Amino acid sequence: MKDSKKKVVVIGGGITGLSAAYYLQKSILEQGLAIDVQLVEANHKLGGKIQTVYKDGFVIERGPDSFLERKQSAAKLVRDVGLEDQLVNNTAGRAYVLVNDKLHSMPEGAVMGIPTKMAPLATTELFSVQGKMRAVGDLVLPRSKVTGDQSLGNFFRRRLGDEVVENLIEPLLSGIYAGDIDQLSLMSTFPQFYQVEREYRSLIRGMRKTTPEPSRNVKKGKFLTLTGGLQTLVDALEEKMIPGTILKGTKIVSIVDKKPDSSGYNIELNNGKSIEADSIVMALPHSALSELFSGQEFMCNFKKMSATTVATVAMAFDAEEVEDVLDGTGFVVSRNSDYTITACTWTHKKWPHTTPEGKVLLRCYVGRAGEETVVDLPDAEIEKIVLDDLKRTMNILATPEFTIVSRWQKAMPQYTVGHQERLTELKAKLQESMPGIFIAGSSFEGVGLPDCIDQGKTAVEEVLNFIK
Repeated sequence: MKDSKKKVVVIGGGITGLSAAYYLQKSILEQGLAIDVQLVEANHKLGGKIQTVYKDGFVIERGPDSFLERKQSAAKLVRDVGLEDQLVNNTAGRAYVLVNDKLHSMPEGAVMGIPTKMAPLATTELFSVQGKMRAVGDLVLPRSKVTGDQSLGNFFRRRLGDEVVENLIEPLLSGIYAGDIDQLSLMSTFPQFYQVEREYRSLIRGMRKTTPEPSRNVKKGKFLTLTGGLQTLVDALEEKMIPGTILKGTKIVSIVDKKPDSSGYNIELNNGKSIEADSIVMALPHSALSELFSGQEFMCNFKKMSATTVATVAMAFDAEEVEDVLDGTGFVVSRNSDYTITACTWTHKKWPHTTPEGKVLLRCYVGRAGEETVVDLPDAEIEKIVLDDLKRTMNILATPEFTIVSRWQKAMPQYTVGHQERLTELKAKLQESMPGIFIAGSSFEGVGLPDCIDQGKTAVEEVLNFIK
């Protein structure tokens, strides 16, 4: 008797694919559906960019180190797999911007670099008098006449002027997307700012009215992580999956539509075997999708999509070897400054649980759009460059006890102007030519962990609707 069960295959074992597979299996069990799930991952480890190193009592993240608490899907996933007792907020502290060899405290009340309080704007040394006056001009400028997509740089320069953009907004946004804000899409990254301008005309006035008052608990930050490292979330998700449903170390060679003989798809694997699927979740980077569907017209626009290569550099020191006089959790670097690092987190202060008593952990970032060659240097050279940069911001008396360099090739997808329209077109053409195949992941609708988890959950809804 022919097996009446449907088969769904999730391709890609990063946080998007893991979330999709976990919630799909959860829905199947809860609803008693006749569906089998298979997760296929090319690497021998799950988690994608989520990788935690445990060394000499340190907990060091190679990739993302946290997620925004207000985007609730990541914390919910943590609770769903039983790790809620490990959730911890970062320690709130002063953040700085490195401009002209000096660390400047971020103006109080600034939201993603947008000033909302006049006194801190007037007293900061981040901008000249002319730059401050230009920023205040936002209060009287009319709304933009541009109704479609535009670059972040174009939008913010028009509202607040070049100095605020170069010395505050760009370093902050570059830390999220590692991109060129004069190319990045406003509507695909921060559409809320467009809506604020539409409603309030002035960004400053609008952000004042829409930003909640800061919590009285000044020691509690806006980010969450797990005390055991984010790798524990990946491990927990893997343990929750039904045994035998995860296939690691196996690459997809091709996906063949079985029509007109029958419905569904035949997935060819690099081990010579194949899997039949009624529906597929493609939780892959756009570059991997382009390879799999190289002959398909619907991938044309996404073949040109760029991605930035970056690296994280974690350095451990004895506390006596670092003269630390600043109260804060780290700094970002203005692109105009003569530094290779783009940001530095004082991890031992921001996440005290990661660092043994009497030690210091600094986590620096290198690589961004147009400045990626440093990532290809040997570890020793990267360590020297980063250490030289750090010594210009603080007094470091010795070399690190150890350094961990983590390279991420083409890891930061660039949502350039028009991204949303291209994505809508891709999804429509994909469903027209290959119904039942759904895409999700950081290349499409958000790079943060909650964004990727949300996309995984959306893919589950799409799959179940399609099969039902």
